[in-house]
This record gives sequence, C-alpha cells and structure tokens, in this order.
Amino acid sequence: MTTTESWMGRVENLAPHEQDTLLGTSLSRRFSKLPLWLSHPANIGAFYGLLVALALILPYAFGGKNNDVWAVEWIFHTALLIVACALTGFVSILLIAFSKRHPMAPPRYILYPMPFIGLALLSIDRTELLTVPSLLIWGLLLLPGPVYVHLSWAPRWRLLCMVEDGKDPFLGMELKQENSEAEEIAGDDTELLEVVDNFESEE
Repeated sequence: MTTTESWMGRVENLAPHEQDTLLGTSLSRRFSKLPLWLSHPANIGAFYGLLVALALILPYAFGGKNNDVWAVEWIFHTALLIVACALTGFVSILLIAFSKRHPMAPPRYILYPMPFIGLALLSIDRTELLTVPSLLIWGLLLLPGPVYVHLSWAPRWRLLCMVEDGKDPFLGMELKQENSEAEEIAGDDTELLEVVDNFESEE
C-alpha cells in the first residue's frame, strides 16, 4: 500500500465533519488525491500561474503591442507568473505553520469571475480599444489563486501532513469546545467553574 493510500485510509476513519474539513469541496478533493509532495501549496500556486499564462497566449499572440516578439514576452511573463505564485504558496505555508489556522472557505462568488474579467480587460488593452491600468489587470488575474491557496489549501495541506505523520489534527478541538460551552453555562458563578475545572482535571 502506498503512502497516499495509507493516509487516505486514516482520513476515511475520521468523523464526516472532520473529513469535510480535511478534504474540502471538489477542487480541494482533487488536490488531496495527489501525493503530498506534489500538492504542496507552492506547487499548487505555480500550477495556477501556469494556467493563467496559458490563457494569455491569444491576447499576446494577436494583440497589437510587440506582436513580432510576443512569444518571447509571453515566455518571460510565464516564468514570472509561475515563480510569483509559487513564492506566495511558500509564504502561505509558513504563515499557516505559525498561526495553526484551519481551512476557511474562500469567497468563490468574488474569486471565480476575477480571472475572466482580468483576461477580458487584458484583451481590450492589448488590442488598443481602451487603455486599462496594468495593476488592475494583473491583480484580477493573479489574486484568486494565492487567496485560495492561503485561505483553503495551505491549512488543509498542513492537516493532511499531520494525518500522514500519524498525528490527530483535531486533537483537543472538541475538548476546547466543551470547555467553552461549560463556561457559558456557568457564567459568573465561580464556584460552579471550579467544580467544572476539578472534574476535568480528574478525567
């Protein structure tokens, strides 16, 4: 049995809500099927940069600016996109390792249309129909991938690595939730809080 199959077997033994936290929705579930070294946040970020670069071929090839050397310009920008997105993946995993934050659902209704809007604006700019600020274009094209990696995939990848190492990524979470519920019930009753603390220390 391969390493991927072994940690996936551990994930299958978790509670349904814990599986949802680890695997996420359809996109994250596809990434989770990859070996963890391949699905590193830097690699996922670089993959997004490559996808953006592939979408830029037509605007670069048929745009009016520097049409004779569009391939050289495209290759240069492709390298920059891949490196930049990979670096954001490295930064995300470092921040997540420090904060220990769990995955968050990215705002899809905002992120998903952004690359298409950016591509449309880039096409308009390169055909010289209108002049569009470069910062706006590249912001729309580049932000969705790094934001998704930082909010969703990097925290999820850290948890999956813990599962692969045989650790429980949810250890202590349920206990903390029970403690907070007990404190809410007790309110300002210090005697009742002392009883709860004594009971927990005896367990």
